[in-house]
Amino acid sequence: MENVQLGIYNLTYDEVNSREYLQEHIYPNLYKNYYWSDDFSARYYIAQAKAGFIAVTDTYEEKELLLPEIQFSYALLDFKDLHISKKVSKRIKKENLHIEIDNNIEEIAEHIRASYKNSWLSEQYCQTLRATEGLDKSFKVITVYIEAEGNIVAGEIGYIIGKTYTSLSGFSSKQKPFSNYGTTQLVLLAQYLQEQGFSFWNLGQPYMDYKLALGAKVYERKTFLERWFSSIIS
Repeated sequence: MENVQLGIYNLTYDEVNSREYLQEHIYPNLYKNYYWSDDFSARYYIAQAKAGFIAVTDTYEEKELLLPEIQFSYALLDFKDLHISKKVSKRIKKENLHIEIDNNIEEIAEHIRASYKNSWLSEQYCQTLRATEGLDKSFKVITVYIEAEGNIVAGEIGYIIGKTYTSLSGFSSKQKPFSNYGTTQLVLLAQYLQEQGFSFWNLGQPYMDYKLALGAKVYERKTFLERWFSSIIS
C-alpha cells in the first residue's frame, strides 16, 4: 500500500521537542510525512531539524507556514560510495576549483530563488536560518558555493548537526560558460565533509537522479532515524 497523507496537522514546539511523543505518535505513522507550524522561531527550527524533519514553506489563506517533513525515505551519502566522473575530476584539476564555505545565506538564497519559478526558500525562512546563529553549539547553517571569474555559479544552503550535514536547497547556473558546475560543487562538498570526519550527508528526498548518481543510497524512515540519532550527538 502506498503512503498517503490524509490531512496535515499542527506540530507544536513541545511535541517536536519531545522524543517520547515523536516515537509514539509521529515516527511510526507511515501514512503521514508533512506537518505544519506558524512558529518560525529559531528554537522551533532547530528542534524540528534535530528530530529528523526537513522543513519547507507554503502559503495557506495568504499566511506563510512552515512545513516540517519527516520523510518516508531519505537519500544518504556515505563518502566511501562517492562517485566522481572523469569529466568532473578533470574539470576540478584543470580549473583548480574549490568551494567556499561560509554563511552567505541571503545572497545564495537570491540565486536559488532566481533559478526556480516557485521556490519555498522565502525571506522569512532565511530570517529564521539567520536567527539560529549561536543559539545551539551543535547546530550551524552554512552556505557552500563555487565561484568562477568572479561569479557564484553553483551553490547551496544546508545545516550541520553533530557529525551530519543536511542539504536544504541549491542551484547551478544555466548560463554559458558557467553551466554544469552543480555536480562539481557536490563532489567538492562531499570530499570536504569526508575530510572533516562527517558521518554522512543527508540529501533529503531520494527521488532526484543526481543524488543516486553521486553515490547516495535510499534509507527508509526507521533506518534513517537510527543512523541520524547516533550521529547528531556532537
